[in-house]
Amino acid sequence: MRVDLATDAGVDELYRHVADAGRPLAAAALNAGVGAGGAFATDTELRDELKIVDLNVRSTVQLAKYVVRDMAARGEGRILFTSSIASTMPGPFQAVYNASKSFVHSFALALRNELKDCGVSVTSLMPGPTETDFFEGADLLDTKLGTMKHDDPADVARDGFTALMDGEERVVSASLKTNAQPARAGSSPTT
Repeated sequence: MRVDLATDAGVDELYRHVADAGRPLAAAALNAGVGAGGAFATDTELRDELKIVDLNVRSTVQLAKYVVRDMAARGEGRILFTSSIASTMPGPFQAVYNASKSFVHSFALALRNELKDCGVSVTSLMPGPTETDFFEGADLLDTKLGTMKHDDPADVARDGFTALMDGEERVVSASLKTNAQPARAGSSPTT
């Protein structure tokens, strides 16, 4: 189904659709996200940055609240949060995006800790640059990040699914170059 996850109504409609299926949700991938490239002070619009916060942060919290509540009550379930390798470093010219992904990663790890004894597994997926429409939508096609080689989305999805099913805390996905980024940023996620 198609909904606008940057709105309360869109998140509610999606979850109502899940609930109306009449069977427990075994796994959920909270993956929606957008970005906006440019200098925060001069190049980006506040409405675009607030949409990043609404989609990447607020809707993730809202949907997670519904999913976690139901899974914890049943004592089983798996949740995959898509963060980003960008969550481990400052993001000049995409400051709000990187900060939003830092929130998602921290939130996922906190929920994992809270839920560790109730049968619900939480995994944070931290892909690097991935071949999607993200760079076009974020107006980053003419940047170093936008023009570099990107990871294959199928590889990223496979890495995330495997980590989710294995109950891993976090996974940095795909290429060797991507996996080297956290070390340069002073973080050490596992793969």
